[in-house]
Formats: sequence, C-alpha cells, structure tokens
Amino acid sequence: MAPSFNDESSLFNFVVKDGYGVKGLVDSGLTEEKALEWKDYVSMRYTNDADALEFWPNECKEVALEYIKTSTKMVKKLLQALIGNLGVILDDSRLDALMGFRMVNMNFYPACLNPELTVGVGRHSDMGTLTVLLQDGIGGLYVKKSENTSLGNEEWIEIPPVHGALVINIGDTLQILSNGRYKSAEHRVLTTSVESRVSVPIFNSPLPRVNIGPLPELLARDEVARYREVVFEEYMNNFFSNSHDGKKSLDFAST
Repeated sequence: MAPSFNDESSLFNFVVKDGYGVKGLVDSGLTEEKALEWKDYVSMRYTNDADALEFWPNECKEVALEYIKTSTKMVKKLLQALIGNLGVILDDSRLDALMGFRMVNMNFYPACLNPELTVGVGRHSDMGTLTVLLQDGIGGLYVKKSENTSLGNEEWIEIPPVHGALVINIGDTLQILSNGRYKSAEHRVLTTSVESRVSVPIFNSPLPRVNIGPLPELLARDEVARYREVVFEEYMNNFFSNSHDGKKSLDFAST
C-alpha cells in the first residue's frame, strides 16, 4: 500500500505540515543547470522490521514500513520479468541480493520565488536496480527522452502525477547487468514558485558487497562487455562523491 497524501496522519503532513524537512536551500554542489538543489529530505535505510520500528520517526514509521515491504514484492516480480525478458533466469537468492539494499526517502521541494535560479534535483540517473516513486499531485518530474543529444538540445518529458499510480525508474545497476540493453532513466525535478512538492521514492539496490557486471549469459551472445564488474559499494561511493551530472556515474563501470 502506498502512503496517502490526503489524511491527517499522512507522510505529507509529517514532512510539510509538522515542519520536518522544511529547511529551504540544500547546497549539494553545482549541477549542469548551474543551479543549487532546492530541497530537503528524510532518508531511512531498511535493515529489518525491528530496526525500522525502533529508529525511524514515530510519525511515519508504520506506514513507511508497510509501503517498503509491499513494494518489495512488486519490485522482485518486475526484476524477475525484466531479467527473464533477456533470456536469463536468476534464482531467488540472486534476485534478493540485487535488491537487498533498500532506502526510502521523503523529499520536500519548497516553492521558490525564483525557480529559474534553482533546481529541485539535478539531472541524474539512480545508482540502483529499480526505483519506486510515489509523487503528489504537483508535478515537476522530467525524464530525458534520448541519450543521443548534445547538452542544450535535450528534450525533457514531464511525468505527470496519476492518482494511485507509482513511477518505476530503471537504475544504473540494471543497465550494467543488461550490458546496455536496458537504459537507466536520466531525470530531474524542477521547482515552482506556486506550490511545494513532496515525493516518496524507494531505492532498491544491490547489497554493498555484491559484484555487479554484465550477466554472463548476455556476454556469451554479445562477446563485448560494455561494463566491467565492480563491487556495488565502490560504485555507490563514487556516485555519492560527485555532484549530479547526468549519467556520468556510469563511467566508473564502463570499459
């Protein structure tokens, strides 16, 4: 079950109405848009139910825990189908390892008097396997249409909110595993001067010590590996050590 944005105990009220996360400008470095990110967030890593109930904020822990647990079942089915579409079958232990590092964020993007000077989130792709995103009715999420365009000539498509729907993003890990057959979604969030925005993504990534690289079954057909095998923890450290810059994080694993 996805959290509601409408009732009095919703995650929206936790992040916005009750004041959690309202701190204004977050300086996370310059993006290619030459603007600072204008957002705040609460980030919670899932390890087990007991830790979540003990350490996550009281105001949201139960609904956030239910959200992440029910979405995990869906993500496993999606990953199984996507890998199966490549003609590869992975057992449950391998699938679980590829989505065993889970984190849920509650993002708050305040309204900005000068939105042309800021960006909610700079252009980037997610580092993990699959991302599940719940967004409110405000909008502002954009996905780049094609990778084969030069800077300044890109076409960005807005992903409008649909009531009751979730957005699924393919991440860098799945692009690497598929040897480039699947493409991670380069996306960004724009701010507005009218209304604040809230979104709740769940990032499903490999366990830190898991090796990620093109699946052997695909290399047997392709002969050429577009990516080298890396430890996901090293990929993650590289991802977080740099400002958002499109899909350049993939260069770390490129051959």
